[in-house]
Amino acid sequence: MKGKNKAGSVAQSSELRKMVFASLFAAMTAAGAYIRIPLLISPVPVTMQTLFVFLAGSMLKSKWGTLCMLVYALLGIAGMPVFAGGASGPGVILGPTGGYIIGFILAAFVIGYLSEKSGKTDYLSNALYIGIGLVIVYALGVAQMALVGKLDLLQAITLGVLPFIPGDLLKLAVAAHIASRYRI
Repeated sequence: MKGKNKAGSVAQSSELRKMVFASLFAAMTAAGAYIRIPLLISPVPVTMQTLFVFLAGSMLKSKWGTLCMLVYALLGIAGMPVFAGGASGPGVILGPTGGYIIGFILAAFVIGYLSEKSGKTDYLSNALYIGIGLVIVYALGVAQMALVGKLDLLQAITLGVLPFIPGDLLKLAVAAHIASRYRI
């Protein structure tokens, strides 16, 4: 037998392509962490990370989107300065904002999973799936902020969600548009 069949080669090429894009999205998430606007009313800064989480989930789907965000988180835990403002280490994951990073992993999976199961890639479907992913990021972020910061739920929502809604809705709209127009 001389080599692989064409279908096997195409599938292998597609997986390689997704692996390369997963690496790229992990790097863009890290770069997005450096685009940081501190807020006086919250320990959580405004960053561009969620845009890349949304894109990873919607474009790479559940497997590669999840792996992408997992690699991003593991790099930060291992000491690479990839978290907001160049932070790193397990202390970030265990601190008040660590729930957001954990939320990135779960959100990428859920966004990709919903997209795969529905088979829909139009703007409204992508916006819906990304919106669900955003709620996951907020829920895990607020839960950890409340727990670590010893805040009640309303305080955690006030600090960890409300200031970010306008910007995150804009990022949601941009990501849904990109994901509905381009395929990986």
